[in-house]
Amino acid sequence: MPEPTKKDDAPNGQPEESVAPDSNGAPTLPEISLEVSPPPEAVAEGKEPVETDGKKPEPTEPEPLQAGVAQEPNPVDNGSNQPEPSGVGVKEQAVPANSAVKEEGTCSPPPPDDDNAAITTPSPTPQAEDTDSIKTLSIELPNDSVPATGRKDSVWSLGEGQAPEDVDKLIDNLPLSTLLIEKPQSGTVPVGGDISFVAKVEAKDLLRKPTIKWFKGKWMDLASKTGKHLQLKESFDRLTKVHTFEMHIIKAKDNYAGNYRCEVSYKDKFDSCSFDLEIKEAETGSHSLDIRSAFKRSNEGQEDAGELDFSGLLKHREHKQQDDAPEVDVWDILKNARPDQYEKIAFTYGITDLRGLLKRMKKIPKEEKKSEAFAKKLDSAYQVDKGGKIRLVVELADPTVELKWYKNGQEIRPTPKYIFEHKGTQRIMVINNCNANDDAAYSVVAGEEKCATELFVKELPIKIVKGIEPVKTTVNERIEMECEVSEEGAKVKWMKNGVEVPTGVRSRYRVKCEGTKHYLVIDDASRDDTGTYSVMASGGTSEAHVQVDLKPLKVHQDLQDMTVVLGQPIKLNCEIYPGNVPGRWYRNGQLIQANDRINIIHKNRVHRLEIETSSLHDAGDYTFVPEGYSQSLSAKIHIIDPPRVHLESLNFPDNTVTVVAGNKLRLEIPISGEPAPRVVWMKGERVILDSGHRVRAETSGDQTSLTIEVTEREDTGNYKIVLQNEAGEATASVRIKIVDIPDPPEAPLVPVVGGDWCSMTWEPPKYDGASPILGYFIERKKKQSSRWMRLNFDLIKETLFEPKKMIEGVPYEVRIFAVNAIGVSKPSEPSKAFTPLAVTSEPTMLVVDDVTDNTVTVKWRPPETIGAAGLDGYLVEYCIEGSNDWVISNKELTEKTKYTITGLSPGCKILVRVKAINAAGASTPRTLQHAILVKEVVEPPKIRVPRHLKQTYTRRVGEAVNLVVPFMGKPRPKVTWLKEGQPIEPSHVNIRNTDCDSIIFIRKAERSHSGKYEMTVQVENHVDTAIIDIQIVDLPGPPKSVIIEDVWGENVALVWTPPKDNGNAPITGYTIQKADKKTMEWFTCIEHYHRTCITITELVVGNEYYFRIFSENMCGLSELATQTKNSALIVKEGLQMKTPEYNDHDFKEPPKFTQPLINTFAVAGYNATLNCSVRANPKPKVIWMKNKMTIIDDPRYRMFSNQGVCTLEIRKPSPYDGGMYTCKAINNLGEAQVDCKLEVKGGFTFCELMKRGVPLHLIEKYMNETKTVEQEK
Repeated sequence: MPEPTKKDDAPNGQPEESVAPDSNGAPTLPEISLEVSPPPEAVAEGKEPVETDGKKPEPTEPEPLQAGVAQEPNPVDNGSNQPEPSGVGVKEQAVPANSAVKEEGTCSPPPPDDDNAAITTPSPTPQAEDTDSIKTLSIELPNDSVPATGRKDSVWSLGEGQAPEDVDKLIDNLPLSTLLIEKPQSGTVPVGGDISFVAKVEAKDLLRKPTIKWFKGKWMDLASKTGKHLQLKESFDRLTKVHTFEMHIIKAKDNYAGNYRCEVSYKDKFDSCSFDLEIKEAETGSHSLDIRSAFKRSNEGQEDAGELDFSGLLKHREHKQQDDAPEVDVWDILKNARPDQYEKIAFTYGITDLRGLLKRMKKIPKEEKKSEAFAKKLDSAYQVDKGGKIRLVVELADPTVELKWYKNGQEIRPTPKYIFEHKGTQRIMVINNCNANDDAAYSVVAGEEKCATELFVKELPIKIVKGIEPVKTTVNERIEMECEVSEEGAKVKWMKNGVEVPTGVRSRYRVKCEGTKHYLVIDDASRDDTGTYSVMASGGTSEAHVQVDLKPLKVHQDLQDMTVVLGQPIKLNCEIYPGNVPGRWYRNGQLIQANDRINIIHKNRVHRLEIETSSLHDAGDYTFVPEGYSQSLSAKIHIIDPPRVHLESLNFPDNTVTVVAGNKLRLEIPISGEPAPRVVWMKGERVILDSGHRVRAETSGDQTSLTIEVTEREDTGNYKIVLQNEAGEATASVRIKIVDIPDPPEAPLVPVVGGDWCSMTWEPPKYDGASPILGYFIERKKKQSSRWMRLNFDLIKETLFEPKKMIEGVPYEVRIFAVNAIGVSKPSEPSKAFTPLAVTSEPTMLVVDDVTDNTVTVKWRPPETIGAAGLDGYLVEYCIEGSNDWVISNKELTEKTKYTITGLSPGCKILVRVKAINAAGASTPRTLQHAILVKEVVEPPKIRVPRHLKQTYTRRVGEAVNLVVPFMGKPRPKVTWLKEGQPIEPSHVNIRNTDCDSIIFIRKAERSHSGKYEMTVQVENHVDTAIIDIQIVDLPGPPKSVIIEDVWGENVALVWTPPKDNGNAPITGYTIQKADKKTMEWFTCIEHYHRTCITITELVVGNEYYFRIFSENMCGLSELATQTKNSALIVKEGLQMKTPEYNDHDFKEPPKFTQPLINTFAVAGYNATLNCSVRANPKPKVIWMKNKMTIIDDPRYRMFSNQGVCTLEIRKPSPYDGGMYTCKAINNLGEAQVDCKLEVKGGFTFCELMKRGVPLHLIEKYMNETKTVEQEK
């Protein structure tokens, strides 16, 4: 059995990423490739192999399990407890069987959430296999595999001594995603391309910036690997409160592929996410492979030194077919194997569902076997400094057992480096002078048992013994910088100005190493090589400055000045030494680039500049600057050109310049000519001088100008320009036209006026200022105001306009401005004042009030909006249904909101509409929705008794009684009145009946008019009755008799009897007066006294008194009083009065209603009250009920009780509040109750109920109840 090998780690125990030979020290991005040797039958048929003979095949030679691991499985994403399912890619590769490699630890099983999920293994076609090679199976892990728990650099974690049931416990407690709102996504990039990964964290609930870490694999922190290939950025958006973290990979290489992880933490919160990077690369052919060099460590002395580079091992392998092997029973092999052998067995026999097998094995009870050979095994890992000594100690249970030590599967023999010691049961191996080769996997075998460990050799930092020195040289020279380090073969990094020096194949820089000396060579130095160079090792840095200057130049032929006619070619040439020096041409300091017109030639030592056709822009100073030298060659080119006037640059049609009168004119015209021409301006035969005051001509540079300070109409005309120089003469002509603003238009007219608008027209101005009228501006103002307001900001082309948004009833004026290209004219005269008036809105609530055989009466309400014009009246129109001929019913406007249309034919159907008329016109008509049939309809009579007549109507004697009782019914009902069942005498009571009401009038009421009057309304067979109780009251008579019952001390007891005539009203009290017999002046003792007996106190001793008593009712005191016949003498003290004995009266009594409830009619929307009075002692509890249901905490009802008077107030009742109401009084002695019926009139219509949002079923129920009640009545 092969010994397990290990992957080299850094001295601190943390593996570092491998560095490719051409990576220039940049961090590598590793990839996963696990290779095993499955039997061909399992690969071809896709099933588990079955052992035929029940024996485990034993290889003749150790078969190393190759595991090229360059990335670690990322932890499960915190956002989900179940990783995403992904397939495991499988590929077969041939590896020499005798290659000594290190075996990777173990691989973690798939997530435990899917027990039946098998690893997908596409089976390639079996190929022939050499006898000295084994077949390898490469398994690419899913992106979201579980974290490894064995060795830190293992992919699957089933280390030595770890049971399979412990694997599922590793992912039980996974944190939930709490921070990341956007996670990095997996991506693919070609070799040399750039890619970015973005993570976002919401910071609304965070007090400070969270901490983020980027990892490659499981453990490699990328924060220390930043450079030109890896950049980490972060930003914060204050608007959205989001932190954005970015990782940019620049110029990706093939070994950058693999799994990455992003971890975010804030206080006790944690979140992470894994993602994959796939690098696309071109397929390369197979070549010879040295497996030992593939496992060689990367260059030392750099940031990522110390990691094994497996990428070269995994890229170029040939597929070979494995020979047929007998089927074996893998289940028995796994049950009898140690846990650290599970992966190897799975890879060897092509097991695809290792996790499923481990699940089954976990359920089988196992007996733990105690080691029989070892009393104490080796630790899992050891660490030692390079050059130091390490002791590996085991303790044997049986000292006689033979012991063997192995290093990477090879037996170790005693040498001066490896020393074996025996101390009792301890067996010790001492390794002296440890170096990088001793960083390996060690194992010790005792009999049939084995234990293993790993040794990590920590390398010492590389120091710079001799630093680099400053260099000063010239261009094209060779530069060589040298440094010496403390150890041979160490890796160093060369930097220029803080940036690593590229040392690729096409780089200008070469790096070489001879023992401990390192060199940086620049063969052909340039000025760009000037800078500060430094060399970095793991133990120090050295830097120096390099200065590269220019060389002197030899000139054999210099540039010559030239004068060229415009349009002729230009040729400049020079000759310098050395001849291979390139250079650049400049004109007036500007770099010249070769194009179709300019040709730049360099041949040996000659440099030539040729221009096919010269132009004015070609004139100037020309300079040739050799590259890398401080000298330059110069020459001047002069261009001669005949004079010309460039009128086309003015962009004036027909060379005509238009100027507004009174403005300043400065006309600048470009001219050309070399040398500069002489310019003369002329108007007709008159020459314009440059010294003129108002009109002058000036010339400067490449332009000439004509200036007129204040233009006048006389300045209109043709102006001539004459140019002269030694190359010729040129002339041109310009016309100047003076224009002005237009005259103001005439006053506008306002023919039509609306509610808040008007229509206005006007005529164009008589003089347009020699420029077409472009449009008009309109302004308006209130007549009483002086502030004008602009109505339009865009010009109006037409001569009519409609101003809007005016205030109704306010007089306005408007005026006009004419506008041409020159400006705005003066304003026109204001228009005549006008006042906006609007028609009213349409009348509202038009309904039919009455219909007869030849008339229709309609009524309506005034418009909601009348306006400033007021309302003059209404116009009523009608038309026969089916026609559109509207007939005006009222020739004159009616101010009333009710009108009767007469002269209609019986049986026809008409439509009616009403218009509101005012000074502005007629409003929109309000039309009835349905046609009206002209036919009188029988309507059952209904008496609408007013609220104040539903109770007793009381009046005093002599007052007038005027009662109006409205009723309904069609045709006109017959009304009759009865008093106490007898007809009413017309001489006593006047009765007048109309179509809708009946009036009962008594000019001077008498007590004989009191009684119950019954009103009967009859329409055909329909009858309705109502009873009105009228009570005529008068002053009461005096009490019948007043008797002095007793006199004692200062007190007198009086007793009297009620009056015989109470005035047709209850006696409400009595007024008692006293008078001294001597003076007979009456004084009131007490008023509003209710009883018929009283004791008068505090009388003066010795006086003799008379008493009299007045009766009182609702009309007042009686006219006469009853006086005592005898007088009462108040005697002096000493007299004793015998007090009679009285028995206490028992005032307790059960509830008794002294005034019952009365049936009441209420009007919908108006508050109604129910009143009754109750007497009881003790005070009773009063309960109000509606339809036998107690009223409790209903905001629509208010209940009062004061001095035995009980009141129930119903707030704004609706038809639903009608019903039977009960007042119930309860005390300890009994209970009593009274009932009454409340009927609510004036219910809502169907439309009103719909507007109030009442459900349809309730509306239908209400309509049916209303109809039933009316039919019953």
